[in-house]
Amino acid sequence: MLFQNLAEGLVRAGHSCDVVTCMLPSSLKEETINGVRIHRVWVPRRGARHWFTFLGFFKAMTYSRDADVVQTTVYNGAPPAWLVAKILRKPSSLFVFEVIGDNWRRIGLSLLMARFYGFLEMIVLKLPFDAYVCISKSTLKAAEQRGVARSKLKLSYPGIDYKLFDPSKNRREEVRKALGLQEDAFVYMFFGRPGYVKGVEHLVRAVAFIRERVPGSKLLLILSKEPAEGYAKVMTLIKESGFFKDVIVIDPVAREELPYYISASDCVVVPSISEGFGFTCAEACAMGVPVVATTAGSLPEVASGKYVMVEPGSPEAIARGVEKVYKKEYTVSDKKIFSRDDFVRKHIELYDTLRGKG
Repeated sequence: MLFQNLAEGLVRAGHSCDVVTCMLPSSLKEETINGVRIHRVWVPRRGARHWFTFLGFFKAMTYSRDADVVQTTVYNGAPPAWLVAKILRKPSSLFVFEVIGDNWRRIGLSLLMARFYGFLEMIVLKLPFDAYVCISKSTLKAAEQRGVARSKLKLSYPGIDYKLFDPSKNRREEVRKALGLQEDAFVYMFFGRPGYVKGVEHLVRAVAFIRERVPGSKLLLILSKEPAEGYAKVMTLIKESGFFKDVIVIDPVAREELPYYISASDCVVVPSISEGFGFTCAEACAMGVPVVATTAGSLPEVASGKYVMVEPGSPEAIARGVEKVYKKEYTVSDKKIFSRDDFVRKHIELYDTLRGKG
């Protein structure tokens, strides 16, 4: 979504944009979407991202020859993009959406795998790109602590689609009826991927505490089945908890429908262990729905409106946060605005500088 917003914004501003990415099942090898030319690379389904590090090089070389700037992102696309830019003598920019750093161990990886991924992250950040665009002050600070020169670091918050996440989009009664929820039930929800850093397992473990503090409450999980390992872990926890009647799990809904599910909930929980920006938090805040978010990464920068901040990795802390929302004991602040136009504009300014036109 980040790259889509940037790429389409560049095209709207009169620039051309070629994107080299992995080929997904049933996707076309080449196509143009909203003016963005997309070139997909075949990779084995198992370990697709890792394969892309090697197999993406040749196509990236082809479509970077006429480019003014080579833009990439952490993690797997960074090495081939940097090498292509180096060979072609093009300026390069790394999009840093998250620096997990010391949290690799906290997200449930073995000590060996935590050290392995931590090492890979360090290697990527050591690649001498011309600029490093970070999506929050927290991410920028973490990148600097990992050795990136402050002079190369740029801050650019991603934008939120406020036309989509509009508080007026309310079908509370309709959505609750479809889910079999009573109108007076207190519903707290999570939507997104059960990835390593998302902390969904801590939210599921919090159900036992929340049901005692908030009688009749229900957890709504709008949960992606990818990554499969994370999804299986969450579903196993739900089954083993003994409180499966207090949890409703549904597949991801169409993005256009998501605001209606948010507005049908009394609270959105963002239980992340690490967070580069926190779209779920920003989108829920845009809808005016109270949020319980951890203090991980950028979330304190993003939360606004009605919110409660809690310690990451603690089911008990999440439960206390949900209880505070139930009792309306949340912090209230002015709504923070994250503009898509500003996001694109800052990248264009950076590209002009890298091209020597700034």
